[in-house]
Amino acid sequence: MSLTMSLTCAATDGNPSKYFQPDYLNSVKITFLSWLSGSTKISYERALPKVNQSGEICASLICAGRDKYHNDPLGFTVRYGHKFFLPDNNDITLKGFYLRPEVMYSHYNYNHTNGTRTLANMGAVLGTVGYQYVYRRFLADFWVGGGYALGNAAETYYHHGFELWHWFNRVNTNIAMSFSIRLGICF
Repeated sequence: MSLTMSLTCAATDGNPSKYFQPDYLNSVKITFLSWLSGSTKISYERALPKVNQSGEICASLICAGRDKYHNDPLGFTVRYGHKFFLPDNNDITLKGFYLRPEVMYSHYNYNHTNGTRTLANMGAVLGTVGYQYVYRRFLADFWVGGGYALGNAAETYYHHGFELWHWFNRVNTNIAMSFSIRLGICF
């Protein structure tokens, strides 16, 4: 028994956790419950382990899901974020707290309350903070952020990836906020 454990530890550079947890550099994720808000979002992330960073691209199809505002949206969103993982004692590249600047573009048309088909075309620059958890091949990514938006705002202020400020009797179509939970697999 002790000989087996010694050989296992030697094969994993003295760290038994590496034997049970391979260090994957890629992941594919789906935004948890995104289809309940009128779109389906899929992401791909690639780690850059030597610099403790990763790049992530996300695309979504607006109309692939429940239409929560009943305005028949049709379009797409794309976003790119570059994650800077905070230093820790973790041997798993995609795991840990991170800061992520990202750019996002949302383009879709919908039925306005005045009866016309209207275009919502918005871009945003966001700063997010989050934590990504990895267990074997399973990955969970939790984050929240905000930033600046510009463009042609939707009547609902929701742009299928970020929302514009419209609370406390104040509307500001230049303040974008975003939060999410993504679940995925590593490979």
